[in-house]
Amino acid sequence: MSAIASLASACGPDPVEDSRGLRLRRAGRVIVLDPRDRVLLFRYDEGPPNGRHWCTPGGGLDDGEDYAAGALRELAEETGWTDVTLGAEVYEGTRTMEYADAIVRQHERIFLARVETVGRGLGEVAAMHLSDGIAAWHWWTVAEMDATDEVIWPPRLADLIRGLIRAGQLRRSRTRRRSPSRQNGATPPACSRVGQTRALEGDGRRLIRCTRGRTRRMPR
Repeated sequence: MSAIASLASACGPDPVEDSRGLRLRRAGRVIVLDPRDRVLLFRYDEGPPNGRHWCTPGGGLDDGEDYAAGALRELAEETGWTDVTLGAEVYEGTRTMEYADAIVRQHERIFLARVETVGRGLGEVAAMHLSDGIAAWHWWTVAEMDATDEVIWPPRLADLIRGLIRAGQLRRSRTRRRSPSRQNGATPPACSRVGQTRALEGDGRRLIRCTRGRTRRMPR
């Protein structure tokens, strides 16, 4: 079993190293879509090697967390939403990035979620964004992602969402787990600015395509 495979079956962000001596970090993330199939992305303005980039909500797992629980917790922390239902896992990949002043190898799994409000605003998370280095947020259309020169992670996110739409997975995403409490966030404008570390440089990715309720992993 490879280091990545054994890591995926473990619980908690144990400081495992890959064959190159890089620490392996486990992360859960969420593709959040509004009723117009726009995806919520956060912007990080970092120096090399991560650089400026946009990515989905999410982050590293706490001790004892599985990927779904970590993804849901991170989503609540970064958006202020505690009423979101997590759907199917739709992507799995690894990337090399800087985190906490060290180069790590991050293994992440991404889940699908829906919100019912178009361009839903965030809750009281400005202080958290400032401390976590989130410089801006925006609801992106697939066309905007196709046309932009900005770096977006995971790679080929627009293609992934398009495939889910064609397969009908966005409409029929099965409930996986729901956060324990329900709370509606405030609704400020559709984009907000507030000023580090989270993601970059992708390789070794695997798309997980869902067709008529079945999940099929694409080969690396």
